[in-house]
Amino acid sequence: MTEIIMSQTPPILHGPSEKERKYDRQLRLWAASGQAALESANILLVNSGSGTVGVETLKNLVLPGIGRFAIYDDAKVEEADLGVNFFLDEGSLGKSRSQSLTGHLLELNPEVQGDSYPNENVKTLESLLADSPIFTTIMYTYPITPENISLLESYGQQHQTPLVAIHSAGFYSYFRIHLPGAFPIVDTHPDETATTDLRLLTPWPELVAFAEDLTKDIDNLSDFEHGHLPYVVILLHYLEKWKAEHGGGYPSTYKEKTEFRRVVQSAARTKNAEGGEENFDEAAAAVLKTLVVPSLPPGLKEIFEYEHTHPAEQRSGFWLIADAVKAFYEKHKCLPLPGKVPDMKAQSKVYIQLQNIYKAKARRDAAEILETVQATPGGQNIDPAEVDLFCKNAAFVKLINATTGTISRADQLKRVAAQEFANDENAEMTLQPLSLLPIYLAMQATAHTVDWPIEEEEILARVAKMVPGADENERVRQTVEEVTRAEGGELHNVAALTGGMVAQEIIKIITKQYIPIDNTCVFDGINSRCQILRL
Repeated sequence: MTEIIMSQTPPILHGPSEKERKYDRQLRLWAASGQAALESANILLVNSGSGTVGVETLKNLVLPGIGRFAIYDDAKVEEADLGVNFFLDEGSLGKSRSQSLTGHLLELNPEVQGDSYPNENVKTLESLLADSPIFTTIMYTYPITPENISLLESYGQQHQTPLVAIHSAGFYSYFRIHLPGAFPIVDTHPDETATTDLRLLTPWPELVAFAEDLTKDIDNLSDFEHGHLPYVVILLHYLEKWKAEHGGGYPSTYKEKTEFRRVVQSAARTKNAEGGEENFDEAAAAVLKTLVVPSLPPGLKEIFEYEHTHPAEQRSGFWLIADAVKAFYEKHKCLPLPGKVPDMKAQSKVYIQLQNIYKAKARRDAAEILETVQATPGGQNIDPAEVDLFCKNAAFVKLINATTGTISRADQLKRVAAQEFANDENAEMTLQPLSLLPIYLAMQATAHTVDWPIEEEEILARVAKMVPGADENERVRQTVEEVTRAEGGELHNVAALTGGMVAQEIIKIITKQYIPIDNTCVFDGINSRCQILRL
């Protein structure tokens, strides 16, 4: 009789999907959640002037796969456009610039949808804003009429839509991000080394019991076991000894921590095959970084103190979670534990046990905060994953564009100008670079100028109207001279570089990951330098 041998069919291994292969590199930056946010984005570009920097920005958003875009540009393609815009060719001459640009941009990524305006059905910007689905982000380029700016700002305030203004002329450019109210970011992607939170000065019972069990007979451990004690356990053991010898207090000053580090180093065995112990070296190196009393980071303090009175903020899941974390901090005098344990020399079994202790404590903290959130009106629908993410990143959550009093934009510009010009006077002594504010002033003075040429004195008069006395500053006068020479024309390389920077910031805003600038970036193409100004 023939014996039949049955074998289990191995599972079918599925490789990455076509989309995952296409977007592989960027998925490593902002993960599937960030990609999903991009694909649901609807972006409007109000294009004007030479029309180059806005399209270069849009190019860098189409390539990573935004959902859809629209271009509003009422210009016709002229000969001058062909020299500065790579998305136009001779076949575009005389045609609608928005239509030609849209067609070429769509060739970059067939998964993206795009529309061009004005067209037969939509003649004006006002009708476009009224009849289109809500835009998630709006970009506009200078020069632009004050009426259109007012229209866009009104729309942004009504729909809580971020606005990005972009200006490029000659070797200079700048862009400004206008966020409608406070803009919180949870997933700020801090450096992994900065996220280590071991709570060695405030250990919980499970961690204490684990450390005591491993070190109860530390002097009689074999060289292998002694050399594979996790440095967390080593530090906890010698901290208890330190407390017993110093009236129950932990090492708090730099001098005391240095002395404690010597105690740890002296406990390492040297008469072994390796001539030392790597785990004790790790423990000594971690003393200054890990023996820290829990405190409230400035960014989170700002969030706790912020009064979220806007209806949209009161409905926001972020603020419900932030309030719950605040209640947790006030109760326990510490933030929820992130639960991550850094790599260290240890036996695999022991290291996994240590990891599980930290993860279990992190889950308990997150569960307590989730319970608080769900007990709050509107908190029943909060995704537990949002709470977990907040708890893991609590120390690095950032609030951009928080309200800072009632100062107007004009007064803020004057205040910043006074500070920047004062810094320039001492720049040679302090070895600090000179401010790029003169570039912003000169370009902002021509933000609505369509008809060139224009006299230098006229631009300086506009600068003086914005910041009295700035027209007498020598660097401002030199910058105005350069802006006058450019006559509003764009250089493609400057526009392309600026477009890349703007797209990067817009991706941060759409995905709500990483920290966008707050709020103006000025670029000097002559000296290849940028500066961030809060205007």
